[in-house]
Amino acid sequence: MNFIGIIPARYASTRFPAKPLAMLGGKMVIQRVYEQVSGVFNETYVATDDERIEQAVRSFGGKVVMTSVHHKSGTDRCYEAFCKIGKPYDVIVNVQGDEPFIQPVQLETIKSCFDDEATQIATLVKPFTSDDGWDALENVNSPKVVINKRMQAIYFSRSVIPYQRNKEKKDWLDNHIYYKHIGLYAYRASVLKEITSLPQSSLELAESLEQLRWIENGYTIKVGVCNVETIGIDTPADLARAEQFLNGYKG
Repeated sequence: MNFIGIIPARYASTRFPAKPLAMLGGKMVIQRVYEQVSGVFNETYVATDDERIEQAVRSFGGKVVMTSVHHKSGTDRCYEAFCKIGKPYDVIVNVQGDEPFIQPVQLETIKSCFDDEATQIATLVKPFTSDDGWDALENVNSPKVVINKRMQAIYFSRSVIPYQRNKEKKDWLDNHIYYKHIGLYAYRASVLKEITSLPQSSLELAESLEQLRWIENGYTIKVGVCNVETIGIDTPADLARAEQFLNGYKG
């Protein structure tokens, strides 16, 4: 099978405008993401809606494709980019442009999900540990995932699920494995075409999580588990934490 990595990156963001161009350890966030992804897939592209990001990607030698400003999700942007690139890849991997610490082992894990011919869509999770603490578990910007015995996602939520009825919250992490969703998706080309034609669903609108649209419409999402830590950047405060993490990572 052949794989293409596409990194959606838009300039406008309510919580953090110009996020892809923010500096992290002397490099732009989008450059760090691109460098982490390049080499793992047959090709890697940034898909953007802004000429400033396009110019920035070209400045460090990356491949980039311009897409519409009207997309409501990164998946829609990926599909337009894939169509414009015009090459017959089997699987499209959507790496969010705010995951500068994504690791090759994680990308290889999501690729391995497609060893199963039945896999339509794949994503990654990382188990929370008791050391993470309640604040990390409760963070609404860190969606949780419930998984079935076939390693398929049952549900994604910004809330802490499942609720442990007979335990104190301080003990929840010691009594159940909670999974943190890692911002990474992969789709078979035919499935990507189908899901981008679906209207937004009620669960998606409630949680503001596009993957719920696919589940609500009967698609299955294969889940790979990886223990590598990542820090997604949603806000300027996240960028500050990422800078601290980078310093420790270098050490």
